[in-house]
Amino acid sequence: MNSVVKHPGSFRDPAGHILVDDKGGVYRQVTSAGQADYDAMMQSGLYDDLVNNGLMVAHKEVARRTNDVDVYKTIRPEKIPFISYPYEWCFSQLKDAALLTLEIQKRALKHNMILKDASAFNVQFVGKKPIFIDTLSFKTYTPGEPWEGYRQFCEHFLGPLALAKYTSLDSLKLLRVDLEGLSLGLVCSLLPKRARLNPGLLSHLYLHNASQKKYQNVASSKSTDLVQTRRVSAFALQGIIGSLERSVKGLHAPHQKTEWGDYYTFTNYSDKSFERKRKLVKELLKVAKPQPKTVWDIGANNGEFSVLAAEMGAYTVAFDIDPMAVERNYRTKGTEAQNSLMLPLVQDCVNPSPATGFMGSERESLAERGPADVVMALAVVHHLAIGRNLPLERIAAFLASVGKQVIIEFVPKEDSKVQILLASRRDIFTDYTVESFEAAMGKYFKQIEKRPIQGTKRTLYLYKVK
Repeated sequence: MNSVVKHPGSFRDPAGHILVDDKGGVYRQVTSAGQADYDAMMQSGLYDDLVNNGLMVAHKEVARRTNDVDVYKTIRPEKIPFISYPYEWCFSQLKDAALLTLEIQKRALKHNMILKDASAFNVQFVGKKPIFIDTLSFKTYTPGEPWEGYRQFCEHFLGPLALAKYTSLDSLKLLRVDLEGLSLGLVCSLLPKRARLNPGLLSHLYLHNASQKKYQNVASSKSTDLVQTRRVSAFALQGIIGSLERSVKGLHAPHQKTEWGDYYTFTNYSDKSFERKRKLVKELLKVAKPQPKTVWDIGANNGEFSVLAAEMGAYTVAFDIDPMAVERNYRTKGTEAQNSLMLPLVQDCVNPSPATGFMGSERESLAERGPADVVMALAVVHHLAIGRNLPLERIAAFLASVGKQVIIEFVPKEDSKVQILLASRRDIFTDYTVESFEAAMGKYFKQIEKRPIQGTKRTLYLYKVK
């Protein structure tokens, strides 16, 4: 038996916890507190309904993994290739995760079950497909009881989506500040007045927030009891869920102009040079040994080159700082490889997702979720070194911390894209040369290949970490 430990971020739910073993295996242990609800979910037909329709991760019951006497059962869920978080998703990813949550709630009620919560962290993505992962998030439905997860749904999904729709896509980054979601009070204070004209937002955000304020400081036990025992008929509950669903579907990503959203429309490559670069990237992916099973594309924009890795069978995470570029990537439904093996995410590698939550252990940092077999950094170095003032040596150190091999492009000062960066500032980057770049990379990597991109002054490299 492999050694197993409890995941440091799994401690909030008394019904169970996550275990990981030293070979990357993931298990979920059901405690005695979660026994009745787990059995009810499995026996109700809900599990089969959700798994057979691709809405929830499947699992197998396995032998007990620890000697904890409180453990009822151990299950081994299908492993998610890359764990992502809501603050790394684009607008449409958060929207699809919201609709998945509501669809699962509707199906649960048909099986006399109900979701105990509505956390966005209960959803993951496999490629571009959202899937529910919290097997212990269900309990038997008691007629008349309200949905405990209603407020959480509004704070994790509807509020952030509304804020992004009416203000800026960048507002979704606020989800990184508080893992509990965006409070209704904050959302209502930031939304423009015209948002009140949306009936769904008026009901589920503004009036919901007013109701919370009314009861949050209730002093008398009699009034508190009335709040706690408020009954909601099954018909009314279904109406709330239907209204939430219509409200979410009615929200769309704003058509905002971003710096990198149309990057490949205005590239300085000729068509011939661009195809040459594409061919070279494919060649270097084939040269990489061992052949990569996981690829991270940093600065992926709309996934133009990420798809090359996905089509070769590597699970590819396409990171970009621009939410509109990630939005476009996610909404482009292409080949099976693009849909199932490529995950677009919003990520700024200069300010990457940190370890966060209680004691910094509930959500892993970007580096903790690596290293990837191959990291691609194409047309990125000049933006980091000149646009963001990062020393070449620090860039190399970062790449060595997240990847075992690196396919990287060096863009010299003579390139027009670098000249644009230097046009509005003094050139203090005396060390930004190909020689300095190779020396910096050489501290952490062994150079495997060096290929000039014909028709340009740019060069592609394949490095392997020392």
